[in-house]
Amino acid sequence: MTDLNRQDVQPLIDTALAEDIGPGDITSEWTVPVDKTSSARFVAKAAGTVAGLDVAEWVFDTVDKKTTFRTQVADGDIVRSGDQIATVVGPARALLTGERTALNFLQRMSGVATLTSRFVRTIAHTNAKILDTRKTIPGWRRLDKYAVSSGGGQNHRFGLFDMVLIKENHIEAAEGIGPAVFGVREHVNGKEGNLKIEVEVKNLVEFEEALMADVDWVMFDNMDVDTMAKAVQQIKEDGGGPLLEASGNVTLTTVKEIAESGVDYISVGSLTHSAVALDISMLFR
Repeated sequence: MTDLNRQDVQPLIDTALAEDIGPGDITSEWTVPVDKTSSARFVAKAAGTVAGLDVAEWVFDTVDKKTTFRTQVADGDIVRSGDQIATVVGPARALLTGERTALNFLQRMSGVATLTSRFVRTIAHTNAKILDTRKTIPGWRRLDKYAVSSGGGQNHRFGLFDMVLIKENHIEAAEGIGPAVFGVREHVNGKEGNLKIEVEVKNLVEFEEALMADVDWVMFDNMDVDTMAKAVQQIKEDGGGPLLEASGNVTLTTVKEIAESGVDYISVGSLTHSAVALDISMLFR
């Protein structure tokens, strides 16, 4: 699971506030008395899974240290329309200035968590697990992956440095799966330690090549369900083998059948590139 800490997220918060506030929040400054104190509540306007509460709190704390943020639910909790999620108290100008930025983080992250939760529930009757991908908003990877884990999904590699994933273009450039894996092993078996090796395959011929190369993990790229099931059966008959991952053309409609093929993991790019923000409002009271 990807953890969140303020040190990693603060630069993103600073950038978001800077682009919104610019030289000053003129509307709040010109309409609200400087000594006015207010409170506001965050309310879900649709059912979903919450993520990003700490980030919302850090936004208000960045705007004004005199704000106090209290949560009524936790990240990963499922809420219904009308449920209160959190409250914030402090200088009214600070609440108004931080409102949109806090909501942008909270709504986006909760949208990712909500979509992930739907995929996870759809395949709950199988042993397959939902994985995220690197198809994240630039600069948001830690937030996106945290949101996926809040929705019950699991995190694939964080970046290009923490796992070897030999994809189609690597195989083409290396002139085959065997040569590509051989080149990797020169490093993995030496100074790089215990990095896992995953290979992307498009058909059973390439699957056999990956097995011959003794990789840790095989990704089936846009492979049909019947072919994946044959590969799963082969691993069972062999008494074990690499972890098997399905990828490509994964939707809420197709994921059930894919999971029932027997694969270990299903990676879903849409979790982070197509999630719809959860509708949440911040209401003064």
